[in-house]
Amino acid sequence: MAKKYFGTDGIRGRANSHITPELALKVGQAAGLVFQRGDHRHRVVIGKDTRLSGYMIEYAMVAGFTSVGMDVLLLGPIPTPAVAMLTRSMRSDLGVMISASHNKFEDNGIKLFGPDGFKLSDEVEHEIEALLGADLSPRLSQSRELGRAKRVESVHARYIEFAKRTLPRNLSLEGLRIVVDCANGAAYKVAPEALWELGAEVFSIGVEPNGFNINEDVGSTSPEALAAKVREMRADIGIALDGDADRVLVVDERGHLVDGDQLMAVVAQSWKEDGRLSRPGVVTTVMSNLGLERYLAGIGLEMPRTSVGDRYVLEHMREHGYNLGGEQSGHIILTDYATTGDGLVAALQLLAVVKRQNRPVSEVCHLFDPLPQILKNVRHGGGQPLQDGHVKAAIAEGEARLGKTGRLVIRPSGTEPVIRVMAEGDDHALVENVVDQICDALRGGGRAAAE
Repeated sequence: MAKKYFGTDGIRGRANSHITPELALKVGQAAGLVFQRGDHRHRVVIGKDTRLSGYMIEYAMVAGFTSVGMDVLLLGPIPTPAVAMLTRSMRSDLGVMISASHNKFEDNGIKLFGPDGFKLSDEVEHEIEALLGADLSPRLSQSRELGRAKRVESVHARYIEFAKRTLPRNLSLEGLRIVVDCANGAAYKVAPEALWELGAEVFSIGVEPNGFNINEDVGSTSPEALAAKVREMRADIGIALDGDADRVLVVDERGHLVDGDQLMAVVAQSWKEDGRLSRPGVVTTVMSNLGLERYLAGIGLEMPRTSVGDRYVLEHMREHGYNLGGEQSGHIILTDYATTGDGLVAALQLLAVVKRQNRPVSEVCHLFDPLPQILKNVRHGGGQPLQDGHVKAAIAEGEARLGKTGRLVIRPSGTEPVIRVMAEGDDHALVENVVDQICDALRGGGRAAAE
């Protein structure tokens, strides 16, 4: 059964329009009731990024949770992976991250983590959704059983120490010049501090949030500013996080972008050499480049693919025993350390390889040549555009033209009203032509617009 509120990464939409105080309060009540298991005093931790609407949603959720008898620990602006980690560390029954990740400030969202620090299963999300449509007034707590709320100090220090402990004790980043771009988001305090404490010379951008500028011309979705800063400072590497710091991309010393596929290749090779892979493979999504798949096969590693979304990557990893996976967009999941994508921890794993090999990042992070890959978005106004006969015919023709040496992936976005059209193959001109023809069919004479 389709879900009304939850998408591929929690609940997300325009703040105060889709994500309203009323919805946030109801989510707090519904999730609080679902996770009240046992007679102990229940607690929930709530973190957020730096969006202006975070205040509104945070306090609405506090009202919701306390109204069903849950105590609330407020963490303030902090990365999503820190919320997942602290949910377990602080023995909480539930964790909440208020963020719309890489989206602009107008949007916001609610991500939920179970007591084990993992994102919720579809079954639990269905339970919560069922309660969102119900009258919960009979299940609210009595006056003496209401929850309390308090703000927790020192959570930044706890997360920084956790991130640092993912590296060998004797490893220092001394001698490295690092530019870190925190997207004016949740990691604007912790990421520069962690890198500095590890010995690096750190230059920071995207560390002046004002409620409106998260992901605005900075961060992993806009790496141009980082590339310019790396060249200006003659840095060894640039690290770009997104708004909630669960993804990371890298810029090498020449200012060239390194995507998540190359990062996974570096970590996979390193961990294979060290005997650290729990299974000989890396879990990726349908969007990862064929070049990565061919490279991994060449070093004896398999590459199972999942649907797009880090939750699906993680589900496959847990079910089949992998400890490394991720997405081309920079969600890198290292289950030896974290229960979700962690941009800072993934960056530290790369920096450990750079230090050990003592080679430029441009060499360390170029393990394969990616095949030509083109991705275009086509905005639509609703309905089922992929069921249109002309669209189906265009897709079938594209698949035939690419043959066995290419791939075609067409999917609706889980977070935006767009259809994503991606193709790759050895012939760039052919790939581009296939994508354009499918986009033209999707546009359907003006019913949608390509982005």
